[in-house]
Amino acid sequence: MKNIIQIILLAVFMLHGISEALGQKKEKETRTIEFQVSGVCKMCKTRIENGALIKGVKKVEYDGEKSLLTVIYRTDKVTEDDIHTAVANIGHDTDKVKAPEEAYKKLPGCCAYRDGVEKH
Repeated sequence: MKNIIQIILLAVFMLHGISEALGQKKEKETRTIEFQVSGVCKMCKTRIENGALIKGVKKVEYDGEKSLLTVIYRTDKVTEDDIHTAVANIGHDTDKVKAPEEAYKKLPGCCAYRDGVEKH
């Protein structure tokens, strides 16, 4: 009789553990960040938003008037530094990462924000 009670209790605990494991979904944590990105026109806006859309990024929006990029991303897939680097690698300086000269020189002339081109 003692063995039967032990087996029943063991089965109850195992079923409880299995049901909890199946019922719990791993939370996919997202984070929203904003940072400065140099850009001067609508072409820059498109390029910056497309450049920031790397794996793990859910949404981006660039405000050209404020030079502010807003990004919603999954923290388990990508880091803030990855996003800054991705934007810099397409030719646009961020407040953390300066674009490589080679990438900057590939920008169209109207987007040359370092060379005195004003927002338009």
